[in-house]
Amino acid sequence: AQAERFGAELIPDDVVAVDLTGDVKTVTDTAGTVHRAKAVIVTTGSQHRKLGLPNEDALSGRGVSWCATCDGFFFKDHDIAVIGGGDTAMEEATFLSRFAKSVTIVHRRDTLRASKAMQDRAFADPKIKFAWDSEVAEIKGDQKLSGLTLRNTKTGETSELPVTGLFIAVGHDPRTELF
Repeated sequence: AQAERFGAELIPDDVVAVDLTGDVKTVTDTAGTVHRAKAVIVTTGSQHRKLGLPNEDALSGRGVSWCATCDGFFFKDHDIAVIGGGDTAMEEATFLSRFAKSVTIVHRRDTLRASKAMQDRAFADPKIKFAWDSEVAEIKGDQKLSGLTLRNTKTGETSELPVTGLFIAVGHDPRTELF
């Protein structure tokens, strides 16, 4: 609002091309419109980091999520998994334990990166358990999530984790591919 009061034009669209050379900069949006300006403020934002597994995108919104506060209530009395070992994963897990039947935190190491306070909160929650030294090898399900295949990062052994909810909390990536 403040920028607009001083004459800035806000264009809420995705950018597909930029040319920041020269005195006049150009920005092309998804509709193909070329915007010209002497100055450009780039606000690329970020996107949730994905695991990069088959079925991850296909089951997004069908059991796979990146936002506990957005989707947690859909999993009341369900067994769910949270992937990650940092503060965000612990926060998601403790939030989700209010709704879920059980929460399994899947972490690829044997210790967490989360702050001590966040770890203590997760360890104290009787609904939260941990799958240490584990990574997701497969996301299972046809029309909706039915479970995960976990791989032990030390032994290579696999195990099945039947869950109907998967919350991925492994960080964010800046949307800087144009730069």
